[in-house]
Amino acid sequence: MVRLLRSVARSLELVGMILYAAVELVVTRPATREARAEWLHRFCARAVERMGIPVRVVGRFPESGAVIANHLGYLDIVAFGALHRCVFVSKAEIRSWPLLGWMTTLAGTVYVERGRGGSAMRAGAGMKAAAEAGLPVVFFPEGTTSNGETVLPFHSGLLAEAMQGGQAVTAAYVRYRLTEDNGPRVTVAETGCYWGKTWLVVHIFRLLGLRGIEVEVQFADGPIVFSAGAADRKVAAEEARAAVMEAGGLVEAVTSRA
Repeated sequence: MVRLLRSVARSLELVGMILYAAVELVVTRPATREARAEWLHRFCARAVERMGIPVRVVGRFPESGAVIANHLGYLDIVAFGALHRCVFVSKAEIRSWPLLGWMTTLAGTVYVERGRGGSAMRAGAGMKAAAEAGLPVVFFPEGTTSNGETVLPFHSGLLAEAMQGGQAVTAAYVRYRLTEDNGPRVTVAETGCYWGKTWLVVHIFRLLGLRGIEVEVQFADGPIVFSAGAADRKVAAEEARAAVMEAGGLVEAVTSRA
């Protein structure tokens, strides 16, 4: 009952914040990429603070270039957005979501359409424009979310566009933890970040009922140094995945470099 009441109270507060942010967009209509990124940064930082979800950072968010990371769920985007002004590359389906799709579009999101020829190249143009505006571009090369047990194989399209555009690529790793007991069989992997086949609204409602959820984003010390063979997109994707896993301290990353 206590968790249910917490979920209801936090859900109402979150809806209020989203509506306030939407009105802010209508009134201000940020015209530049920098202004849009600043709006998104303020909204995300306000959301995690009000929801009591601290975002810990290890290392430094790069001021430019591309940032690639593992992908556990929608909270990843809020966490990165809360830490720094940036531009996200996201699947095109989000554009059609009620209200949130409109907001992400006005926030400057670059969309990529899965399975459509030339989509990565078109997204690459948006990534280049963001880079020219001095904004780091964040994307998740797995192309989908997972429960954090491993890092899925990377898609190479967006990575190749970033590399061809001369952008430095920095690896990051996202993890979640629960610092308080939320009852038996409640794990942060299945309840806190990864929503799988659960309806998004239902998962957010459950997430807001949790106590003590924390996010940690760990950045590599510097950009990925790709090998000479990274001109092959498949090789580049494998090296990028290894770098992300290494940033997270996963054993596979170390053994794959040996």
